[in-house]
Amino acid sequence: MAPDIEHALESWCAGGRRYIGEIFIERLAEGEFVVCHRDDVGGDGLAVSIDAENAVEIAKFDDAGKYRPLKTAPNLRHGWRLELKDARALRRALDLLYPGRLAMFFIFEKGKLHTTPLRETLERQTGMYRVAARISDDQIDELVGNFCRSDGGCLRTILWERDAQGAVASLKLPPEKFDPAFDQTGGGESCIPLLCQEACNLLVNAAREVVKHEQ
Repeated sequence: MAPDIEHALESWCAGGRRYIGEIFIERLAEGEFVVCHRDDVGGDGLAVSIDAENAVEIAKFDDAGKYRPLKTAPNLRHGWRLELKDARALRRALDLLYPGRLAMFFIFEKGKLHTTPLRETLERQTGMYRVAARISDDQIDELVGNFCRSDGGCLRTILWERDAQGAVASLKLPPEKFDPAFDQTGGGESCIPLLCQEACNLLVNAAREVVKHEQ
């Protein structure tokens, strides 16, 4: 799949300037790519690297040096610039900055992305996480509305539903949160969406904590 994704990236970036999440991408005339935080475009004094593997450290901590357990949270640190030689290096860097999101978008574009309702995700939990399935619909509405919001929570576009009956994940989230065409940063750019096909482990754990607190 990797070569196909790289080819798609090259085509997508052919127009020059592109965005994915908080990241800005520019393809240079020589076929190389420049990647930085979208807030840093045109800025001076950025730490420059030509190694895609350095994206690991870039994604690890926020501006305050705090660890980022959720890589799609809107707190990617500033002050860096990657200068990458080709689409392969670009794909590697993006996979490290936003793990799994390029593959999900590629599958989505082919119409083959399957989503999992939150209730199904919770019901299949085992061990200490089994209790998460006891969370009520009202508690889900509140939890997802806070945990997954784009302004301070997560920049992913939610594709999953609350249950098999098709209930919306949370009524406390705006319709744009479920729209792949919407820039979740609020920047209004045309960008590759960070798609969420099923609830992440952090949300499952948060649901567990809600139920434990009630008990």
